[in-house]
Amino acid sequence: MAKQVYASVEIADHEVRLAVGEFHENHLNIQRIERVKHNGIVNQQIVHEGSIVNALMKAVQNCSEILGYKLERVLLAVPSVNMKKLNGKVKVLTRSGRVQLSDIQRGMNEVITSDHDENLELVNVGGIKYIVNGIGSRKMPLNEECDQFAIDLDLFYCDKNTLYTYANVIEKANLEIQDITLDAYAIGEEAALFEQAVANYIVLIHLERQTTTLSLFSKGKLLNSEVLYEGYGEWIRQLLESTGLKQEICFRLLNENDCLLEKEYSDDPVFLWSSDETEHTLSLKQLHDYVKESSQKWFDRMKNACQPILENGPCQIILTGEGCEMRGMEQMISKISPTASIYVPQTIGGRDCALSCVLGMFYAWRDINVIRNSSAACADERLIDEALKLPKSKNSDETGFTKKLMNIIMNEK
Repeated sequence: MAKQVYASVEIADHEVRLAVGEFHENHLNIQRIERVKHNGIVNQQIVHEGSIVNALMKAVQNCSEILGYKLERVLLAVPSVNMKKLNGKVKVLTRSGRVQLSDIQRGMNEVITSDHDENLELVNVGGIKYIVNGIGSRKMPLNEECDQFAIDLDLFYCDKNTLYTYANVIEKANLEIQDITLDAYAIGEEAALFEQAVANYIVLIHLERQTTTLSLFSKGKLLNSEVLYEGYGEWIRQLLESTGLKQEICFRLLNENDCLLEKEYSDDPVFLWSSDETEHTLSLKQLHDYVKESSQKWFDRMKNACQPILENGPCQIILTGEGCEMRGMEQMISKISPTASIYVPQTIGGRDCALSCVLGMFYAWRDINVIRNSSAACADERLIDEALKLPKSKNSDETGFTKKLMNIIMNEK
């Protein structure tokens, strides 16, 4: 059986996130996570291609050295800029009187190649429903007896220029693109939002440094995504201007100090630095005062955006993304909705809100690959076998894969 080892890449607004994982008995095992900073994106548009290519090549090199094999192809996430969803339907005549995989592939290809806006590019196919003998099902009806069946599915398109610039970066890093997924769709797969949204609305808020993406799920489908060019990076603007500290230091102060809540803070220093031979201090109270106005505006804006949907029926608000790792966020999200929650991936080796997208791509690929039936892994399978050194015994899980997995996770390189 072919190895189900894949690599996924998200080019976030300030870092490249690379994950390598294997599906083993339907369970995803993370082999490696790499995060390398870059300064190549402004508002989800690539402005310094070389910075991203270098960061991506470094991430791949780090992964390859630790895993023991060279990554060749990756799954790529692209931002949901100008996302558009269309519904596609097709009737398919079976060639043998029973539904075969080739019949489903033929029907899917007919829908996928249909005309669409020339400024958009198809990136995801989801919400697939099969109607056989008048009965609808999400499960592939392989070997069902019928002369004709129907396929109903959703087609997700994104901005063509954005897609091509992101894909170009991957190719310049000497990698092959195995598949492409919208970031909102990938997170929906990781957090099982499609299943949860069968009977109610779900608003997904993806908070990153430069942007916030709001996505609406309902009736088991992703309905729409909107990108706001305002992320948690805005929260430190006054801190930057008032102190002159470097941006990364300001982000670290925001992440490591509980300064978002509305309460009395101490005047005791939490950070000391010097400039122009002058000593400076920053207290938790000062830090709170610098970030409270801009952060409060963001929470108010999210509340206003979600309010019409909350008033329309049962609705769940879920937040994820790197910004949700900040201290105090769990308490602050109640400003949006009393029942709002933060989604943190539970996969060992990937328990970080920033990794929701990069992990979700594995599940998105597995779902569509049932139809595509591709056996390609992220690298040469012989090299993967050699690196994992799996013994051919019944107990190979514990003696081989699990031991190798633990060594990778515990490696601090």
